[in-house]
Amino acid sequence: MDKKLFTAALTKYALGVVLVALILFVPAGTLRWWQGWLFMAILFVPMFVAGLVMMAKAPDLLRKRLDAKEDEQEQRTVVALSALMFLAAFVVAGLTVRFGWPLFPAWVSWVGAVLFLAAYALYAEVLRENAYLSRTIEVQEGQHVVDTGLYGIVRHPMYSTTLLLFLSMPVVLGSPFSCVIMLAYLPIIAKRILNEEEVLAAGLEGYPEYMTRVRWRLIPHVW
Repeated sequence: MDKKLFTAALTKYALGVVLVALILFVPAGTLRWWQGWLFMAILFVPMFVAGLVMMAKAPDLLRKRLDAKEDEQEQRTVVALSALMFLAAFVVAGLTVRFGWPLFPAWVSWVGAVLFLAAYALYAEVLRENAYLSRTIEVQEGQHVVDTGLYGIVRHPMYSTTLLLFLSMPVVLGSPFSCVIMLAYLPIIAKRILNEEEVLAAGLEGYPEYMTRVRWRLIPHVW
């Protein structure tokens, strides 16, 4: 086992748990918020398991996933906007609890949790299909076009799954206002995809042909 990689992954995971807990429960002003705990569970338990699996079977992929430094200025802007969106959505969800603003019925949060876990499963499948997935936009040495499985349906199945993941988050938390905020992900991810396709088409052999074979970027028959 790569002890350095394990330490880096565990540290980043622990910081993520603490950060999300603070962003959620400090604005809520209470720990007695079951939707908040439900969200923490479905977010971080599968993440921990996935991290262990990647550590054992695909350490190079895990290393890529931990590297979040973008070289493209346009993508740094996208990352910053995404961070602001998450911060606003989570804080507003907490404030919804603190001030007694309208919440979804309990069953809606459970439906959101099912959708979130389903998206997590699809995300794992995308990682299995494409070993070149990093968190930054780049063309890696030896990379080739992946066009099977989910990549034969849409060009960016990872973003399709994150769309479902992110839009289900405020549903799990029970906050209608946070749902509105998270809709900002649609133009954000569209901007990222268009820039990514420019990079891949210019630097990855066979990608322009792949774009003609697979018409849809994110959602079949929509875009």
